[in-house]
Amino acid sequence: MEVARSESGVRSEKIAAPVAKVIARTKRLQVWFIRVCSSILLWTCLVQLLTVGELWHPSFMANTTVSLVKPPHHPLPLLPLRNYSSNGYLKVSCNGGLNQMRSAICDMVAVARLLNLTLVVPELDKTSFWADNSTFEEIFDVKHFIDSLRDEVRIVRRLPKRFNSKYGYRVFEMPPVSWSKEKYYLHQILPLFSKRKVLHFNKTDARLANNGISIDLQKVRCRVNFQALKFTPEIESLGYKLVRILKERGPFVALHLRYEMDMLAFSGCTHGCTKEEAMELKHLRYAYPWWRDKEIVSEERRSQGLCPLTPEETALILLALGFDKDTQIYIAAGEIYGSERRLAVLRAAYPRIVRKEMLLDPGELQQFQNHSSQMAALDFMVSIASDTFIPTYDGNMAKVVEGHRRYHGFKKTILLDRKRLVELLDLHQNGTLPWNELAAAVRSAHVKRMGQPTRRRVIADKPKEEDYFYANPQECLCEGANCDDLLGPGNSSSIR
Repeated sequence: MEVARSESGVRSEKIAAPVAKVIARTKRLQVWFIRVCSSILLWTCLVQLLTVGELWHPSFMANTTVSLVKPPHHPLPLLPLRNYSSNGYLKVSCNGGLNQMRSAICDMVAVARLLNLTLVVPELDKTSFWADNSTFEEIFDVKHFIDSLRDEVRIVRRLPKRFNSKYGYRVFEMPPVSWSKEKYYLHQILPLFSKRKVLHFNKTDARLANNGISIDLQKVRCRVNFQALKFTPEIESLGYKLVRILKERGPFVALHLRYEMDMLAFSGCTHGCTKEEAMELKHLRYAYPWWRDKEIVSEERRSQGLCPLTPEETALILLALGFDKDTQIYIAAGEIYGSERRLAVLRAAYPRIVRKEMLLDPGELQQFQNHSSQMAALDFMVSIASDTFIPTYDGNMAKVVEGHRRYHGFKKTILLDRKRLVELLDLHQNGTLPWNELAAAVRSAHVKRMGQPTRRRVIADKPKEEDYFYANPQECLCEGANCDDLLGPGNSSSIR
């Protein structure tokens, strides 16, 4: 009997040992499973919070700054697809430089949203002065563009084959009226889709008004500009590297020195040029039929504040504003007209002037050579991330960068009053205004021109003269009642 019990005990122990191991293993699996599930839940919550934060843009995010290093890539969950019956396809061809095209893309997405259209990925200008053959996909992340707007508008990479000219289909082309409001698109453009399923806008610059647009549509424009139009990974990677190099050297000013051949030829501004250079610029202006071909008196335009500051004038203004000679200055521009000869005075005043070509290896820039829009994208990223941004002319890049810097917490942007500056500089040059008085007058003139919160200036029936939407997208910078406090009068910042 005892032997039987002993044998039974041995068998029980033999059975219990594996069972105990299984139970222990099961408990370990349960602990591991709980940890994995908890990690997944935490990451999901984090991603959702980031997504909501980007879409809502609450006031506590307004003071954030642009990241100085490339952020880790965590794919966000797809937004829900907006379900609507499309009225047709909208094809658009953008014209101008990078930032003019950028604004146009934002406008065209808004128009497609308003009219319930399907937007074809925009075509970029390849025939302008810059002769850049870059496609949309070579500058912007097209997948991100499509996915990030899928809850607003349907976007396709190309037209369906049945609308191809090879199959005998003729797409109706037209330029929409400049500075138009919603009423124009609803009453004049939308009815065209009842007869034609495809419409091609062959001009897109400034085709949507700055003001008088519904708040929802204004926010669509902002969403495209600040979130959907993301540069390609190649451009972003190099742009972040540039910013990192500059930041490691200390604070820096991004100077958009718009003293470039195309701008001088287009504007007719030749102050500081030789007679031969002035003639070269005039011939260039006449060579492009869409630029002004009438006679332009350069000094008249300069006195009206319609010319970019010269490098020599810029050096004096920076000194007057209080920037010392140790200031690190990044020139966010293409080739300066007159090259190093015209930069000599500026470089003597500020020895720490740098360009992207000086900070990067030639091999790193090689893929972007002969692609002015891709090179401009790098300058765009650096300008937004700079401690101070100073444009010497209020062109498209200056305005769009200004808007981005407002969006990122009203970062310091010195908006030069060129008309006033030219008056002061001429008085100083002829000896009637001492340096101390010049410096005091320059600083006084710019106390309220630092990119601080303010409302857009509206001029009825003169959209070209009023404040540009993309320079100050006030509808997207605050929420509700806070707008009056943020954008009201009396906001100013001092020059440091």
